[in-house]
Amino acid sequence: MRKRWHKKVIFIAPLAILAMVGFGFVVMYLWNWLVPALFGGHTIGYWQAWGIIILSKILFGGFHGRSGPGGRWKHSMRERLEQMTPEEREKLLRGMGCRPESSAPGAA
Repeated sequence: MRKRWHKKVIFIAPLAILAMVGFGFVVMYLWNWLVPALFGGHTIGYWQAWGIIILSKILFGGFHGRSGPGGRWKHSMRERLEQMTPEEREKLLRGMGCRPESSAPGAA
């Protein structure tokens, strides 16, 4: 069992490193292709491309796994709806332009 785990690590680790290196080059080439032509900006190097990747992660918080469409927002909204009274829930859903569950087709 342990030998299989080591084989997976030996196989996956170089692929992960190769993917990261490739991602940096993709960002660099896209920047150097688009930004000078569209905005008159300067070209960048490999490490500057990684700086842009890290900056975008800090600013936009991307690159993390989600629990499906909607992510955390959907989960927190569901919790808020569960804590509301039926009247509050209906008022909120009407304000959002949604139909309340009681008027949905097929509702009992």
